[in-house]
Amino acid sequence: MTTSTTSDSSAAVPLLDLQALVVAVRRRRRLWCSVALLGLLFGAAVAVLLPPQPTAVTTVLVTHQEDQPNDPGTLIRTDAALLQTTRIAGKALQSLNSPERPEDFMRDYRGIGLTNNLLQINVTGDSDAEAVARAKALADAFVADHVKRMREAANTEAETLLEQRDRMRDELARVNKAIGDGPPESDPKASADIESLFARRAELTSRIADFDQRAAEARIGTPQLIAGTQIVDAPHAVQYSLPRTALTNAAIGLVLGLVLGLALAAVGTVVADRPVLRREIAANLGASVIAELRRAPRWSARLWQRRRTRAARTRLTATLARTVRGFAEPVSLLELGCARSASAIALDVARALAAEGPVAIVDGLPGPQLANSRQKPGDPAVVSGERAAAMPRQTRRLGVGSVAPGTAWTDLQYLGSQTVLVVRAGHSSAAWLHTVARQLADLRIPVIGVVLIDPDPRDRTDGTLWDGLHIALRGHGERLARQNGMGQLPTERPSLAVRVPETDQEAR
Repeated sequence: MTTSTTSDSSAAVPLLDLQALVVAVRRRRRLWCSVALLGLLFGAAVAVLLPPQPTAVTTVLVTHQEDQPNDPGTLIRTDAALLQTTRIAGKALQSLNSPERPEDFMRDYRGIGLTNNLLQINVTGDSDAEAVARAKALADAFVADHVKRMREAANTEAETLLEQRDRMRDELARVNKAIGDGPPESDPKASADIESLFARRAELTSRIADFDQRAAEARIGTPQLIAGTQIVDAPHAVQYSLPRTALTNAAIGLVLGLVLGLALAAVGTVVADRPVLRREIAANLGASVIAELRRAPRWSARLWQRRRTRAARTRLTATLARTVRGFAEPVSLLELGCARSASAIALDVARALAAEGPVAIVDGLPGPQLANSRQKPGDPAVVSGERAAAMPRQTRRLGVGSVAPGTAWTDLQYLGSQTVLVVRAGHSSAAWLHTVARQLADLRIPVIGVVLIDPDPRDRTDGTLWDGLHIALRGHGERLARQNGMGQLPTERPSLAVRVPETDQEAR
């Protein structure tokens, strides 16, 4: 029974793969670590190169006649706004005998409401002494202005109450005069009017006494408010600690730089669209990942990491050597973003194959990575493409080339009839990986598999194409048998069409 695997075209493709994004951002840790370090250095440099001006601070207790326990801070914010007026600034400059303009002086101080009744005043100056003098003059000017406003408000309220009292006294005099000139007792209607006048006199007398009391209270309460408004914290210079400020600014710069670096790395990852995961690289190239090799640390002294890298390189060499032995035609290694690694892998594979017969490495790289590589005595010869055609047929050839942008695609077929792609993770965009797969398909160069260089150590995705048996390394033997049975050349790619049984008997 013949089965076929079809892709569901209606499957939803996520617009943003969070796993790939996290992996790509983690791989770009040099970027965001560098930006974070720059932020740290910039914050420390600002503290050293741009120290703050000498600053003095003082605290004023401000009492209000309208104080309420549930006040949300409206009154103290009003006081802070009044502090930023030319009237108070001008009075403070007059006490300092300073020719400075009030508008300019207002830029050098500010008021902050600490509580409903506490106002903190911060003032800067050219020196600590000048800042302290400015703070004292400003606090005194504010207290004097506040006291003056309270007195004026209390006097205005008392005068208003006394004016109302005087008007009622005049009315009371008219009522008393009307009562004194009473009508004869024989008139009943006149007796009723007299009674209403007596009631009116009693009401006016009560209201006059009330206005007298309220006017007295208004004037009595003002001294208490005036005494309550005072400077509770004398003006003093703010101590500046360079190490503490530098440490604080450096920490802030580090956090901001880290956030900015992560944002830049994430945006750059989304815009560049460079696959990092095995499954993405395999899907874009149309070939399975058959092996991988981590990048060896350059300046690391960890011996176990070096041993692990050498062991992985040995396994990779054995895998590729077994793969190349199964082909009678030349096989090439085509690099993408890792010319140095591809050169080292080619030398290792050629050394492993040299025990079975003569081997030559055909150098098709655009750079001198392979030509300048360190070769040991007895290593296979490295020849150019022109000299490779003149070599004996019994010499096994292992081509090394590049599929980076600018590649001469028609020259790749002279390096090998089949190829192994050596790709660095996160180096090329998805569009270029598609271009590489399309160009190799047009040249009829089957891709045996992909060797992934510098993969993400936390990548747990599968880089095997389960529906690509015609290009998978595990189907190599079956492919050769099928091609020989159909009379095809080993270098021809078989058709991908799947034969559908016409009858039930044939299907069985």
